[in-house]
Amino acid sequence: MTSLTGAIVLVTGANGGIGTHFVHEALDRGAAKVYATARAPRAWDDERIVPLVLDVTDAASIQAAVAAAPDVTVLINNAGASPASASLLALPEEDIRSNMETNFFGPLFLARAFAPALKEHNDAAIINVHSLLSWYATTGVYSVSKAALWSATNALRLELAPEGVHVLGVHVGWVDTAMAAHTPGPKLQPAVLVTRVFDALETGEYEVLADEASVKVKAGLSAGIEDLYPQLKATNA
Repeated sequence: MTSLTGAIVLVTGANGGIGTHFVHEALDRGAAKVYATARAPRAWDDERIVPLVLDVTDAASIQAAVAAAPDVTVLINNAGASPASASLLALPEEDIRSNMETNFFGPLFLARAFAPALKEHNDAAIINVHSLLSWYATTGVYSVSKAALWSATNALRLELAPEGVHVLGVHVGWVDTAMAAHTPGPKLQPAVLVTRVFDALETGEYEVLADEASVKVKAGLSAGIEDLYPQLKATNA
């Protein structure tokens, strides 16, 4: 179990809708300081919030963040990007590589970079925000990148658990943010997501299925491929 009381938290993608809620709720739960990172960090009206420049796709930027925030006890890999096209065949190679850099390599290399410092603290943790789309490959490279991150989370958990670092993976469908503005249907409120994530962290859970859609998709993994992807039935008819 990881308590946020007195924690030093670093949030990637802190300017966004989910990131902003991570920052504020961490403080509401007793965090002593939050590093609010972004490529272009904004000002925050709270001396406990430290704006910090961080480009998760840049190795030098990651090392600079580690040097600037050596006291971090909870790393939240929240930053993510979604490409304009869902087609792996049509999307330009540059866009495929860029999405993998943001959604997979960035969180992985941040975890590697902060791991030595996290091992030195009691109640240290890493939170990786995946997506139900890591189990449901309907969004091309976005699904691929989130599936890779999910697998990396599982592998990191096994390596870091003996070192006392808790690793929590988060699965969620559409959240009511700017990134999901184009999507129809129900969306989870960012505040609800963050509350569920921190509740899970503080009770020692390893995985968060933050909404009904995530629960449904995970349950569907045990069914056949044609049950998970009914469009294949029409193709094979």
